[in-house]
Amino acid sequence: MTTATLAAPRLMASGRAFAHIANFYPEITAFRRDLHAHPELGFEEVYTSGRVREALRACGVDEIHEGIGKTGVVGVIRGRSTASGRMIGLRADMDALPMREDNDFGWRSASDGLMHGCGHDGHTAMLVGAARYLAETRDFDGTAVLIFQPGEEGFAAPA
Repeated sequence: MTTATLAAPRLMASGRAFAHIANFYPEITAFRRDLHAHPELGFEEVYTSGRVREALRACGVDEIHEGIGKTGVVGVIRGRSTASGRMIGLRADMDALPMREDNDFGWRSASDGLMHGCGHDGHTAMLVGAARYLAETRDFDGTAVLIFQPGEEGFAAPA
């Protein structure tokens, strides 16, 4: 076998959706880095949910529901048509973990002992990116429900 045979295949990002999203990729990256620098434990995601609400408003989603599960946020985007009655839910986690971050990134955690060690900052940023694309294009029939979930890591106090 040659080296070329063993190399992983390259994914080709092409098409209208990728080209559209590429236009705001730097903004989504900055959003993720901001969330990474400001991690919050489950059901304490006050800063995070505020940034999500702000981003969804800027994206032009149709509805924003706050305080779901304390700090959760749900956005609703209707397509060009809703005649099919179809609905899809897209979900992202928002909480961080109680762990120390040992790196020197410019966007490292500003909260000692808290870190987005599971990538929930990335999940949240990706869903905001999807929200922006869907709201700007509305190239679908139905309704997209965007669920920003708090406390996925299980730090809720018992009732």
